[in-house]
This record gives sequence, structure tokens and C-alpha cells, in this order.
Amino acid sequence: MDVILLPRRDGRARHFNLAHPLCVAALAVLVFGILTTGFAVGMRLGSQVRADAPRVEAAAWAGTMAAQKAEIAELKERLQERIDALALRMGQVNAHVIRIDALGKRLTQMAKIDSREFNFDTPPPEGGPETEAGVAAQVPDLTHMIGELEKRVDLRNAELVALENVILSRSLTEEIRPEGRPVEDGFISSYYGVREDPFTGRQAFHKGVDFASDEGSNVVAVAAGVVTFAGERSGYGELIEINHGNGLVTRYGHNEKVLVRLGQTVTRGEPIALLGSTGRSTGPHVHFEVLHDGRQIDPLSYIEHGSSAEPHPLAHGPADSD
Repeated sequence: MDVILLPRRDGRARHFNLAHPLCVAALAVLVFGILTTGFAVGMRLGSQVRADAPRVEAAAWAGTMAAQKAEIAELKERLQERIDALALRMGQVNAHVIRIDALGKRLTQMAKIDSREFNFDTPPPEGGPETEAGVAAQVPDLTHMIGELEKRVDLRNAELVALENVILSRSLTEEIRPEGRPVEDGFISSYYGVREDPFTGRQAFHKGVDFASDEGSNVVAVAAGVVTFAGERSGYGELIEINHGNGLVTRYGHNEKVLVRLGQTVTRGEPIALLGSTGRSTGPHVHFEVLHDGRQIDPLSYIEHGSSAEPHPLAHGPADSD
């Protein structure tokens, strides 16, 4: 096979016979050089790629590690926020428990209950055999436990408030129940029932109990209530009437001076008048009546309930009244 070359310089054609031994050898050398050069270049590139692979892999691992560290930091921050929230809730529950303990102590004192039975200073004793080993509480478990504890605390608080209301109601009932004497010092001078009228000498029914004492001394309310009458009334002189609820009313007659006004609220033992001898009276005393549903009843049971003093030997003395 002939190859014709046309150089640019002289334009003369040159013929080469590829079948000639020299041409074949030259072509073989050229092809071998090209292959050798390509192989060398390939080996060099391959060795460079192998040298850069660990560096690329390390860079990839570094990026992964950085991402994981950032994720761990975010998780730690979220966990800390949750722990802070739990700590806040625990603080609130603890404050609630302290208030409940204070309420329990107050109720124990009000109800006069043995403090050993309701001791709010220490947790109640508890125990029992261990049935299972159990596991440590996790954060979600703690959240549930705190929620249940809050429910129990709220329920106990409601129960204690209800108990307090019952005790207060009982205390109020006791406070408004007439008991004791309407004078600070003195003695019974005339009892409830049939007696001889000090003015006519005839048999008459005395609807109250008379207490003799020093003129001008204090007349006190025997229970809490509201003043429904304060002024002069025929036979009673200067009279005070107090409504205690539940159909109970007390009257205090023959006073020298009235110290309360109509509609005023009074408490047990509060001075309401100065003892005197106004109205149908033979001497300084207070005529004390107890009415139930509008009818006079014997005040003696209320008087003795609040006082252990024995009747004075001068009972039925000169301070009788109607």
C-alpha cells in the first residue's frame, strides 16, 4: 500500500510504500511509543486518584461528624429545656404541697384532732415487700408521674377545702348557738317558770331568767347574731333582741344603756348594753330570754351549757321582774 504526502513548502508529492520493511518498522515504533506514553499517563493519573481518595473520604467523614455533633448539641439543648420545664413543674407542685400542709395543720388545730394522727411535718410511713426489680424512670415517665401527682394534689386540695368549709360551718353553728351567761359577773335571781309576781304577789309565768349584777356593768351577747331590735319596749324597758338564725332569738331587758344599733352584727361575748333597772323592774338586773320559732323556752339549758357555775344562794332575790 502506497501513502502519498504533499508538503506545503515545495508542493512535490512523495510516495511511501507501507509494505516496505523500514516503513513497517517505523510505524511499529510509533505505535509502541503512543501506547507506552498512554500507559504512563494512565498510571500517573491512577496513582494520583488513589492518593486523593483518602483525603476525599476523610473530608466526607469530617462533614458527617460535624453534622452529628450539631444534631447532638440540638438534642442536648432540647433535653435541657425539657428538664428545666420539669424542674419548674416540680417547684410548682412542691409549693402546692407546702400550702396543703399548712392548710392541713390549720384544720388539725381547728378540729382539735390529735396531731399524731394528722402530722403534716413528715411524710406518712409506708413500705411493703418488693415484688419486682423495676426500672429507672425515664423523662417521658417522669412527665406522666408529675401529671398524675398534680391530679392527686388538686384532688387532695379540693378535699381539704371542703373539709375546711365543713369545719368552718360547724364552728359558725357553734358560734351562733346561744350559750353562757349574759353578764360578766352576777348570779341568777329568778328562774324560768311559774313564780310569785314581785308587783302583784299573784302566781305568774316568768318567761326568762334574771341575772342580778352591778348597775352599769356589761351585758354581753351569748352568741353571734344580728341585732333586730334595740330600744324601749313596754315592760322590758331598754331592750335588745338578737337573731341567731335557725329560729333562735335572745332578748336582754331592763338595760340602762344600749350599746348596739339595729342591724348590727355582734359576736359572742361582745358588750351590747350596760346593766340597769329600766321598765318593770325592782332592781339592777338583766332579764334574759331565749325564743325558738317565736316562743319563749327555758334558757337554763343554754346557760348551763356555757357555764359550770352554780346558782347563787340569793336566787329569787329582790331583783325580780316580769
